[in-house]
Amino acid sequence: MLMIRLQRAGKKNKPEYRVILAEKAAAVNKKFIEILGNYNPHSKTLQVRDQERLTYWLEQRVAMSPTVHNLFVSQNIITEKKTKSFSIPKKPVEAVAETPAPATDAAPAETVEAPAPEAEAPVETPAEVAAEVPAETQS
Repeated sequence: MLMIRLQRAGKKNKPEYRVILAEKAAAVNKKFIEILGNYNPHSKTLQVRDQERLTYWLEQRVAMSPTVHNLFVSQNIITEKKTKSFSIPKKPVEAVAETPAPATDAAPAETVEAPAPEAEAPVETPAEVAAEVPAETQS
């Protein structure tokens, strides 16, 4: 089965892509049948080498990778809706072991009365504290 897809070219950190026609099972950077164009992601330019060849392969209902499909839609080469080309996988959430709730009796629980507030202890002022300290330690 034939597929239109991108083949990375260019330098390190300066990617450029070829739009190629290749067998679906062929290695990505190896054998291809035809180069249909170039794409520069920095300037967002798509150059088609031969428009007739591209339209010929599109008429033959050759499959396209989702990225190439979206690229052709944005460049108005085909008039379809964009497809979802990739998704970021979510990290699996670990199941938290829940502790079983204690069994409750069928009888109503007894109400617990709040303890009565105790009488507050008198607060001593600094003058009273100084008076209680023996005279020997006040020097």
